[in-house]
Formats: sequence, C-alpha cells, structure tokens
Amino acid sequence: MKRILKVVLMVSACMLQRNVHAQDTVRYTGSTLSNVDYHHGQLSLAVGVHNIQAFRANREHPELAGGHNWTYNHAPMLAYWNNTFYLEFLSTPAGEHIPPGKTLMITSKDGYHWSAPETIFPPYKVPDGFTKKDYPGVAKDLYAVMHQRIGFYTAKNKRLLALAYYGVAMDAKDDPNDGNGIGRVVREVYASGKYGPIYFIRNNASWDKSRSAYPFYTSSKDKGFIAACNELLAQPLMMQQWVEEADRNDPLIPLKRPIKAFSFYHLADGRVVGLWKNALTSVSTDEGKTWVFNPLRAPGFVNSNAKIWGQRMPGGGYATVYNPSEFRWPLAISTSDDGLNYKDLLLLNGEITTMRYGGNFKSYGPQYVRGIQEGDGDPGDGNMWVTYSMNKEDIWLAAIPTPVISTVAEPVNEVFAEMKAGTELRYWNLFSPLWASAQIEKLPDGKRALALRDHDKFDYAKAERVIPAAKHVAVEFSVIPAQSDKGVLHIEFTDSRGQAAVRLVFDAESLLKTKAGYRYSGITRYEKNRKYTIKVELNTTSRSYDVTVNGEKKGTKIFFAPVSEIARVTFRTGEVRRFPDADTETDQDFDLKDAGASDPEALYFIESFKTQSF
Repeated sequence: MKRILKVVLMVSACMLQRNVHAQDTVRYTGSTLSNVDYHHGQLSLAVGVHNIQAFRANREHPELAGGHNWTYNHAPMLAYWNNTFYLEFLSTPAGEHIPPGKTLMITSKDGYHWSAPETIFPPYKVPDGFTKKDYPGVAKDLYAVMHQRIGFYTAKNKRLLALAYYGVAMDAKDDPNDGNGIGRVVREVYASGKYGPIYFIRNNASWDKSRSAYPFYTSSKDKGFIAACNELLAQPLMMQQWVEEADRNDPLIPLKRPIKAFSFYHLADGRVVGLWKNALTSVSTDEGKTWVFNPLRAPGFVNSNAKIWGQRMPGGGYATVYNPSEFRWPLAISTSDDGLNYKDLLLLNGEITTMRYGGNFKSYGPQYVRGIQEGDGDPGDGNMWVTYSMNKEDIWLAAIPTPVISTVAEPVNEVFAEMKAGTELRYWNLFSPLWASAQIEKLPDGKRALALRDHDKFDYAKAERVIPAAKHVAVEFSVIPAQSDKGVLHIEFTDSRGQAAVRLVFDAESLLKTKAGYRYSGITRYEKNRKYTIKVELNTTSRSYDVTVNGEKKGTKIFFAPVSEIARVTFRTGEVRRFPDADTETDQDFDLKDAGASDPEALYFIESFKTQSF
C-alpha cells in the first residue's frame, strides 16, 4: 500500500509540474525557424537595427586597436551609468582559457563611437607551486584566465561596480570554472572616468587568501563602497550568475545546478523569468531565492550552448535575443507581449565576419549576447541595446528600435539632406565595422548623405532598407562613387528572407554592371565623383526588371533568381560571403595572411532613396 501511495504521489507531482510548466513556461509559439545554411537564417529583418563594431582586434598593428594586440576577445557586458555606456570584455593573447587573461573596458557617450580599451583587471600571476585537487600539474610561471557572467552592478547608493573573475587553467584542457580558481574581484567606476582600487569580493574556498595579490573588499576605508558590495552579495539574482565559477556548495548561490549564463527579467506581476544556455528556463516568485520548477528547455525555442538574453523592452513588451540554431549564427530576436509567449523570430545580424586569427575554442558568428541588466541603466533613447562578440575576436553592439517591427507600409521617399538630423537612418539596417562604416556624413558641398566607407580587407559595410513588399515595384536612388578604380558596391533587391533576385555592381574597373545568371552584363561606364540616379522597376511575375541611369533607359533584363515579392534593398561594399557553413570544421587553428593589414579606402555616397509600388 505504501509503495502504491508513493507511486500515486510521484505521478501527481509530475502532473502538477507539467501543469505548472504548461501555464508558466517561456515558450516560442511562432512558426518561423532559422535555416542554418544561410548566415542570415532566411529570417526577416527587425527593422532599423544598427550593428556597430566597438573594438577590432589587431595583433600586427596594436596601435590600430588602442594599443591592444590580443586577439581572443569575448563575453562582453554592458551598462549605462552617468550618461555613459560602459562595455567590459575579457581577453587573452589568442585562445579561450589559454593564459594570461585580462579584462578590458571601453566607453561611449552615444553607443556608436567608442574609446580605446583600458585594462581594468590586469593579468594575475598564479603563485608557483599552486595545485588543483584531482587535476594533474603544478603551477610554474602560470597566469590566471578570466571568466565572468556578470560585469556590472549599480547599487542603490548610485555606485557602479565593475566585476570579474580570476580562474586557473593548468593547461588547454583544464576548466577554469571548476570552483577551484582564485576568486572574484571588484572595483568601483568613478564618475570622473577613473577606477578605484581592485579588491577581492569572493574567493574560492580552496584558495589561500594569504597569497592574494589584492586585499579583501572589507578592508576598504570607503564605507559607501563596502555598502555597495554587501548589497550585491545579498541579491540572489546576482549571485545566481556566479554559479559556474563559485564553490560547488557556496551558500550564496540559490540554485546550485551547474547550468550556465543566467539572465533574468521581471514580469508585470512581479515574478522573475530566468534563462540559461540551451534555452533552459524557470520562474521565481521570490526574487530568485527559489524556482517554481527545475529549469527545463523552453518549448519551441532552438538554442545550443550559447547565451540567450531576455529583458523587458523600453516602452513595453519583452524580447529574447539568441542564436536560434545549433551554431552561433544568425543573431535573432523574438518578442512577446506578456514575457512568456514569444511569437516571432526576426534577424538582428546575419553576417559572419572573416575570422582573421585562429585560436582555442574560437567559434564562428555573432554570439554571447548580453544586454543592459535590470538596474544597470537606461540610455533613454527608445532603443534596446545589446552587445556580443564576433568570432570571439571583435566586439559589437546592436541598437534595436522599439517597438520591434518587421514590415513597413508607406512608400519610401528619403532625401537625406532634407531629413531631420539624427533621424535619417531610423528605418535602415546597418552593419558598420570600424574599418567599413555605414553612417550619415557630409558631402563636399555640405549636404548630408549615407556614406559607405571601406578599407577593411576582411569585412564590408552594409545598409539595408525594408520597403513595402510588392510584386511590381520601382526603386530609385542616387549614388556618388568617390573613385572608379578600386572598391566595389553591390546593390541587391531581395525578398523578405534575403534571397536576392537582382544585383547591380559598381566594380573596380569603372563599370556599372548587373548579374545575368552565371555572368555579369555591363550597363554603363561610370566616373568618380559623379552622381548616378538609378531607377530599377521590378516585376516578380515576369521575373524581369528595367534599369534607367540618369534618365537613360538601359533595357529589360531577367532576374538571376526568382522571388515572389521584393521586400528590401541592400547596399554592400563587398562580395557575397558564404563561409563558414554548417559543415565547416570549428576551432580555426591558423591566422590569415596579412590579418592586420587594410586596403585602400573606397567610398560611396547615397543621397536619396525612393520607392513606388504598382
């Protein structure tokens, strides 16, 4: 009888848990899935997203990377405090968990223009003779590596704390997050732009504190700093983010299950949604002290061993940002009205910059996304800001306008010089590397235009405009190439999933041409510094298009690929790239030739852009 009762209770508990899961689990209810055979996943764009490169690695020319020549740069964290963006990321010379490691900080007033990196947590010498329980080897001339899941905490007394963790990897196969590292460090960020002294705030239990290079935070004479640290240590939602590096029985960690990269947000009713790698999720009713059910995979979500970020958006609604595949591309956003039921899947970044430097565990793609944690500031511009690394090499951000939309209804009529300054690119999606920028600039005559510059040997600038989707549409734009003997500008007309039907090209030999099946067909010669007003009328039913250049008709041509409608137009200063793909071996172990070099700059101005549907 007791055995039967026990079985009944277990079944009842399982049914109760399933019922709770059905009601309260974060889930994806949409039908859109990502296609990993395309870097963009064949996803529709989230309109108006600006992807901005904040740091570009360069081993050969550190003077072009703020004096920094390490090429493994990853795990960025973001905060907004004192009217300034703060972005922290960790770094090693070449690969993951290969010492030495350090943590860098860059800052920005607008999110688009960033300072040179400054080391805020320097390399830490592991004492000779250090050993790990149950792992072979003895430390000799060894340095720590860094690993952190939380980079900032803004206290109630307005103090901003920067945080990092020193772990120990005895060799390339060792895990620095096994609870047998050195400990977590903290320092204050001052309003002046300076930083306070470095302290330990939490050491691993196995660490001999008498060998610490930094004092413990309680020895500070600044009572406000100590109060801020104590406040942080008392927050379960903050401590949960420490689980990976902490002692396996650390009493400060509420949920000791070793699941990774915790992020959270609050629902309208006060409950907390937790998210972990692999799209694991649960809900807490007591600020993270306990969780209603053991974290499980969010139904419908596709996410592998990469971070997933969730938050309430400015102006209402919720969003998750993640790689919706078993790979680390593309980077996508899903939105929800209630924070539990996610209804769509839209593209934030569908590019994979060429990996210039090989290294241990360097994965391809835009990855490890992190936004501004609750309490760590709000820029107040209506954008949702997230940061991520590209290939674990370069550091990027995305400014995501809210509310998030994927279509536009009105015909486009944009003359950039006539638009209100600062609003010109509201509906343009930008991919803007430091060496290949896409931004509004002034022409020699003082008028404003969209400028695409490119001197990057391994990347390009890109600007995309979503237009009212139509089967029959005319697109007119004006381009001024600043040269005719170098560079390339592709103009593509695509459907909502990024499939190009037509491609025009300003090539490096003074020819404007169009793709005609396997080959290219010339349209006209072009000259530098001359404006070309180009009108393309496209008809998806007949798969044909007519091109007019400066009022002169250039004939009717055939799509090189069929599409059912034209939904966006892309301007790109480089060739289409399809590497890597789903069959490419990961962990590139070589550097590219001339990885730190640049090309002569090419520049294209776009003065206007207009559409008309028929």
